[in-house]
Amino acid sequence: MSRRKKRFWADEEKREICAQATTPGMSVAQVARRYAVNANLIFKWLKDPRFAPEADVSDQEAMFLPIEIEADVARKPAPIDMSMPSPSGPLSASRVDITLSDGRRILIEGPTALASVISLVQGLAV
Repeated sequence: MSRRKKRFWADEEKREICAQATTPGMSVAQVARRYAVNANLIFKWLKDPRFAPEADVSDQEAMFLPIEIEADVARKPAPIDMSMPSPSGPLSASRVDITLSDGRRILIEGPTALASVISLVQGLAV
C-alpha cells in the first residue's frame, strides 16, 4: 500500500489559489478540485491575511448615505429638474444596500443612479 506524502505549498502558490477562489464566478470547490486540495484548507488560507487577496478599493470607499423621508413628500414626489445637471454629473453607486425597518433588505448591484434609489425608497414609503 503506497502512502501519500504531505504536500508543501509555497506562499506564492497559496496566494494564487486564494486569488482564484475569490474570482467572481468561481467557487472554492472548483479551485480545490483543480489543484487537488481540500476546500477547507483553502478557506483556512483565505482567513490568513498573508494569503488573502487585497480588498477591492471600491469596498473601502463604500459609505452609507442618510435618507429622511417626510410623510408629505412620500405621497407627492417633488419634480426633479433634469435640465441643469450638477457640475460633477449625477451621483451614482455601484452597490446599494437598504435595510427596511421590518428587517427586510434590498440589495442593488451594478451602476445605479442615486436619484433612482431615492425614488424607490419614496415608493416603498407610500
